[in-house]
Amino acid sequence: MMNRSKRIAVLGSVFIAQCALFITPAMAQQLLTLDSCRAMALRNNKQVSADQLKQQVAANLRRSARTKYLPHVSALGTYQWTSEELSLLNDEQKTSLSNLGTTMAGPMQTLGTGLQTQLGQLGQMLGQMGMPMDAFQQMAGQMQQQMGQTMTGVTGLLNTEGQKIVDAFRTDTRNIFAGSIVVTQPLFLGGSIVALNRMADLNEQLAGNRAEAGRQAVIYGTDQVYWQVVSLKHKKRLAESFLEVVKKLDDDVQKMITEGVATRSEGLSVSVKVSEAEMAVQQVDDGLTLSKMLLCQMIGLPMNEPITLADEDSEQIVTSVALPAQPAVEQAMTQRPELKMLENTVEMAHQATNILKAANLPQLALTGGYAVSNPNVLNGFEKKFAGFWNVGVLLRIPIWNWGDNMYKVRASKGAAAIASLELEEAREKIELQVNQTSFKVTEAQKRLAMAQANIAKAEENLRTANVGFREGVINATTVMEAQTAWLQAQSQKIDAEISVRLAQVDLEKAMGVLR
Repeated sequence: MMNRSKRIAVLGSVFIAQCALFITPAMAQQLLTLDSCRAMALRNNKQVSADQLKQQVAANLRRSARTKYLPHVSALGTYQWTSEELSLLNDEQKTSLSNLGTTMAGPMQTLGTGLQTQLGQLGQMLGQMGMPMDAFQQMAGQMQQQMGQTMTGVTGLLNTEGQKIVDAFRTDTRNIFAGSIVVTQPLFLGGSIVALNRMADLNEQLAGNRAEAGRQAVIYGTDQVYWQVVSLKHKKRLAESFLEVVKKLDDDVQKMITEGVATRSEGLSVSVKVSEAEMAVQQVDDGLTLSKMLLCQMIGLPMNEPITLADEDSEQIVTSVALPAQPAVEQAMTQRPELKMLENTVEMAHQATNILKAANLPQLALTGGYAVSNPNVLNGFEKKFAGFWNVGVLLRIPIWNWGDNMYKVRASKGAAAIASLELEEAREKIELQVNQTSFKVTEAQKRLAMAQANIAKAEENLRTANVGFREGVINATTVMEAQTAWLQAQSQKIDAEISVRLAQVDLEKAMGVLR
């Protein structure tokens, strides 16, 4: 008994596992709503990602423009080697100073000779007066010897001191090191910094509006493909239903031919209709497969990924046929990102004109810093680093540039005028587009109401034809005509429902409120 229970349990587990294998593929299909498809398409779209990066770029450019108000600090450093050094003395002055003692030796020799002559005359006078000459001559000789030694020492000393003066005047500027730290604070630049910051703000707004326009375009494209898939799925179900009806008719006609109450011609007509219905089913199925592949590509899924849309199996694609309210054109004028982009372009053109005008105005800046060099001249020429602080004001006044800025300002004003005209034209086109899409919504909903009314007539006509066919008072051709009319009415109803959905999407996009 226990073994039998175990066998039953094992068989049950195997059965459940096998059922799970068959059920898994069907359950693996993803159920996607319109909102989830939109969100996945936005995440997958490369252009949307690029627009987000452009917004970050514009934000960083705006932050960069803000720094123009603040003082800027920069450090400079340089090294220079020259083949010749700067000289404050010419070659003749250098030679004269180096040979200063030698140059002075001649005059001093002349002075010594004169002194010797005077001493000789003095000795003669003393001899005439009866004084002894030996002592005087000995004294004169010693004086001459000492004078000669003194002159020799003075000559060498003067030469040495002169060379020192020459060496002291050497600059040794063949190797120059210099550096500085500069602080610049703009005080007035003709309003160019204000205009530049305003342009940066507008550029950031332009990037945001461009991203919004791209986002709406992605949503619009996703909705188009989504409702196309829903339409083809409903038409596939309709085609399969029609094929079953036609096959049932073909089976009945074949039986009637066997019984002799129907002609072979009627049978061939019904068979042709069956072939046409089978071909229609195949065409719709192919179109549905391709449309789902396109939707998978847009939302970032593998193209062969099995997906199911939430509106595929709904009985009615549109449940309400209420007419839309009068479109608010003013709302479109304030919501459309394309208009906002053109407005940003016009304002940026005006700011560009202001920047060009600022070039004709005086520009004032405060500067300061610390400069250092080696060699330096702060205490003569010294071979060491030394520097000094400095503060100043820089004023630039443009005087004459042959009308260069004037022509640029005129060109910028022309570009701004062109952008304004494009903005006005876009507003007129958007107003027309809003009115047209509103009219299309109204017409689509009217067609849907008419299609729904035709459905009831076509169903009643088909029911009457089937009853007459069964009673033998209506031939197969009339039944096929009723079936074709029913199929056409059902197809028109599906097309009308999809048209209402797409027209509503068109209106939301035209008004700039597609979210």
